[in-house]
Amino acid sequence: LLALFGVPRELLPEIRASSEPVAEARLLAPGVPIAGIAGDQQAALFGHACFRAGQTKATYGTGSFVLSHSGRDGGRAPPGLVRTAAARAAGQPPQYALEGSIFATGAALQWLRDGLGLLGDASESEELARCLDSNGGVHFVPALAGLGAPHWAPDARGLIAGLTGGTTRAHLVRAALEAAAYQTRDVLDALPRPPETLRADGGATANAFLMQFQADLLGIPVEVSAERELTAIGAAALAGLAVGVWRDTDELAAAWRSGAVYTPRLERAEADRLQADWRRALGRALVP
Repeated sequence: LLALFGVPRELLPEIRASSEPVAEARLLAPGVPIAGIAGDQQAALFGHACFRAGQTKATYGTGSFVLSHSGRDGGRAPPGLVRTAAARAAGQPPQYALEGSIFATGAALQWLRDGLGLLGDASESEELARCLDSNGGVHFVPALAGLGAPHWAPDARGLIAGLTGGTTRAHLVRAALEAAAYQTRDVLDALPRPPETLRADGGATANAFLMQFQADLLGIPVEVSAERELTAIGAAALAGLAVGVWRDTDELAAAWRSGAVYTPRLERAEADRLQADWRRALGRALVP
């Protein structure tokens, strides 16, 4: 194909592993190797020490991003998900992951704060959610910019369902937090097999209500990383592995630390009922 279009092969970059020296930086000091290169979510997956098929992480930020390592399986992704390359060390065969991008999780709280003035700060959301015994039947579908995985509905619009005269700002805030967990379960339910645990990072992992609710919905432990910015940790791990700071991925896996572990408390039937209620509200947002 290159010859057909007259493109000299030497003009194209070499294909290199995510973890190997590719250049040297000379801005601050001579001879500093550039040895770790990966996209945000691929770096976070590596930073979570998710090196084996089935190991899964979720990053909770303005949006949320779920990646599940799929080993050497580079085949067609299941409906609603995309196949992506996973970061790998030099000498390893190609590695892959399944990815689901959720457009609005933390963004829903930002909208309640900035758009409606219901929050002074996102950190208030946990206390407000905990002051209620339940969501009171209120669901918030935060399709503020359409819906991402596993629905991929760019024309969907957000809605709040289940309002009554007794609905308060606490119900809306709780509904926004719950929506992050519901959307994450929707993505995990699209995986070929459920993970044994979910590793989590990102700013919203500081919200203990959200993390516990996520574990309750999934029925598996949620392990929150001791470090919240796993993209940076993953890039450092890739570079360190390349230059010999760590011997192998087993040593990196042993170095991973959790800051908190949330185990499920809800009965599975109750968790499934809550998810079904969410999906009924979601269905209204998906109506053309």
